Amino acid sequence: MKGTTMERLSRRALLAGGLGLGAVALTACTTKGVPGPGAAPVGPAGAATPSPGQDVEEKSLVARPTTLDLGGPKVATWAYGDTVPGPLIRAKAGDFLRLTLDNQLPADTSIHWHGIRLRNAADGVPGMTQDPVKPGAKFVYEFTAPDPGTYFFHPHVGVQLDRGLYAPLIIDDPRELDGYDAEWVVVLDDWVDGTGRTPDDVLKELTAAGGAASASSNGGISGMGGMDHGAMGSSTGAQPWGDAGDVTYPYFLLNGKVPAAPDTFAAKPGQKVRLRIINAASDTIFTVALGGHRMTITHTDGHPVVPQDVDAFYIGMGERYDAVVTLGDGVFPLVARPFSKTSGGQALGLIRTGAGSAPAVDVSPAELGGQVLIGSRLKPATSAKLATKNPDATAQLSLEGSMQPYQWGINGAPFGKNTPLTLRVGQRLRINVMNMTMMTHPLHLHGHTFALPSGLRKDTVLLGPMEQLPIDLDADNAGKWAVHCHNIYHAEAGMMIGLNYVS
Repeated sequence: MKGTTMERLSRRALLAGGLGLGAVALTACTTKGVPGPGAAPVGPAGAATPSPGQDVEEKSLVARPTTLDLGGPKVATWAYGDTVPGPLIRAKAGDFLRLTLDNQLPADTSIHWHGIRLRNAADGVPGMTQDPVKPGAKFVYEFTAPDPGTYFFHPHVGVQLDRGLYAPLIIDDPRELDGYDAEWVVVLDDWVDGTGRTPDDVLKELTAAGGAASASSNGGISGMGGMDHGAMGSSTGAQPWGDAGDVTYPYFLLNGKVPAAPDTFAAKPGQKVRLRIINAASDTIFTVALGGHRMTITHTDGHPVVPQDVDAFYIGMGERYDAVVTLGDGVFPLVARPFSKTSGGQALGLIRTGAGSAPAVDVSPAELGGQVLIGSRLKPATSAKLATKNPDATAQLSLEGSMQPYQWGINGAPFGKNTPLTLRVGQRLRINVMNMTMMTHPLHLHGHTFALPSGLRKDTVLLGPMEQLPIDLDADNAGKWAVHCHNIYHAEAGMMIGLNYVS
């Protein structure tokens, strides 16, 4: 993929086979109902095959060490190829994807296709759905992407997400009519790798120092037991998310660039643009605003919502939001402000529709102080609602942990020592989630979507300090799945649990 602006043609041009940045993102082949050339040495158990007439999208991804230019800072990191974000993968709902991971890293890795309701064997979780992919080995992921939406992919090994190993995955709805003139993919990140520390160094600092070396002061459940009352008495930070992260980052990125060299999107005044915004950060909630404009939120985590006009919105780690905006005339800052973090600046992009000077790197649009949407308060579009049904079974999920010592878990223990949740095919399961800490946690469910009490469909949701939230899901995708906090440091320290189908 050339350049940093991940822009595509209109959908009608894409479906007509027109050439453009979005259209060439899949550099391998697209066939119709025909398996591709020779399979890689390793693939998911029970290899999948496309159905007759099903379009097949194929791509190879090389994970390797590289040096990246972030727009001034040059960093040694790991990435898919030589770009961050990695190469855009684009397909249509119902397509069969055959994606080969070539591991040229000095460590084991995998790929998780975040938000996709795919078959269990392709979910990319070592120890749960596959063995890790060894250095020098290849692994073929084969699955059908059933739902349109904005997704992304990343490793599920250690804290590798906090390197450059992430990229967008867009699944188009061929039935959807274009209602906009352009579409831009915006990927947000917090960056530490290659700046004198690696993510593994950060995790060691957090663990060794009880959360103090690279973290703000916050607390929760001490030793997976009772409430840490000392932590309760400390400052919980700004509303609504309290202390929202542990790590001090030197840079925040928008499409792989620091604010001093921002990614720039070009359009004409009066054009309507669809923004697909992905938070690929490991430890940072962002507040997103476009200077001089209100945005209309149309989708969350791939699912349509009742359109909501906002000045700005919060986006947690692993969440995705689609927004539509009609552009004015000039140069406008697209700002992603890290929540409750005071160092490292902010992420910044520019939208240019006419003459004008670029704003300062620390520009603070008035919209940041306006109506800021909490995404879980959106209302679902009728088409996105689960069928009305009482739950057949319930489960309890308690998020627990503390900063000192740096220990996180679910239901009384870290992952590997806690008891998986269970469900049966055909059930409507209600999971009563309780955040028993003074931090905010983005809870992510693999292989399924869930419905909030309003009916809103998501696969990742922010739970504020001490917040309780029931989520409902239909048991329609058998296997062993992960449920975890998408703060990668919390997940690696134990805040994960299994969700296993039983007969």
